[in-house]
Amino acid sequence: MIELKSGPEIEAMARSGSIIGRLFGELEARVVPGVSTLDLDHFAEEFIRSHDGATPVFKGLYGFPGSLCTSLNDEVVHGIPSADRILGEGDILSIDVGVRLNGWCGDSARTFAVGEISEEATRLLEVTEEALQRAVEAAVPGRHTGDIGHAVEEVVDGTGFEIIRDLVGHGVGRKVHEEPQVPNTGRPGEGTLLREGMVLAIEPMIAVGTWRIKTLSDRWTMSTMDGSLSAHFEHTVALTGEGPRVLTATGGSIAEAARAHS
Repeated sequence: MIELKSGPEIEAMARSGSIIGRLFGELEARVVPGVSTLDLDHFAEEFIRSHDGATPVFKGLYGFPGSLCTSLNDEVVHGIPSADRILGEGDILSIDVGVRLNGWCGDSARTFAVGEISEEATRLLEVTEEALQRAVEAAVPGRHTGDIGHAVEEVVDGTGFEIIRDLVGHGVGRKVHEEPQVPNTGRPGEGTLLREGMVLAIEPMIAVGTWRIKTLSDRWTMSTMDGSLSAHFEHTVALTGEGPRVLTATGGSIAEAARAHS
């Protein structure tokens, strides 16, 4: 069942989302060569809990051991933080994080460059972030989830990159994973009808090579089948009568649009 959120409930979700936005701002300077993904996880948990009443959603969710999902290079999602995973020059690191505050969740992801990265990796990050922005702009009451997926496809078509098809976005609320599913492919006018009061996690995941993925031996981490680079950007977005409102903004044009609707 899809649960529509009231204005005050969306404001409450924006407060949890703002913690994520500030966390990503802090992580910017910490995602550097020589740092372990466990170091980042410890920092993130401390940062989140420093806000009165806030907790990391992912820690313990379905048995996941970390506060962050830290997915390196060809890893698409659900990478487990580890002291043995040391960032190196030229890596890309996708960080996915959820925060619960006063019962309401926010969920967001961003892929970081570690030092100087290749032109191909730079382009991958640019395309994936642009796909997120266009998908957010398509999240308008009266449209459908297919319009969101189609917006992602329009950005990716012609780049040579591939959209990860087996993973989707989702609703967000008191639980971090709610209905409906939000695929990153689709046709305009198809899928679930978008309604005012919906709050969605929109999250394009795009790879340099194949869209096919596999689960690694840790039973959590999902990587591209061919070992090609993958990027992941995500925002929690409220659908309002004035347009989409990003609740996990970290800066840039999407954040400016969010402020305009707040």
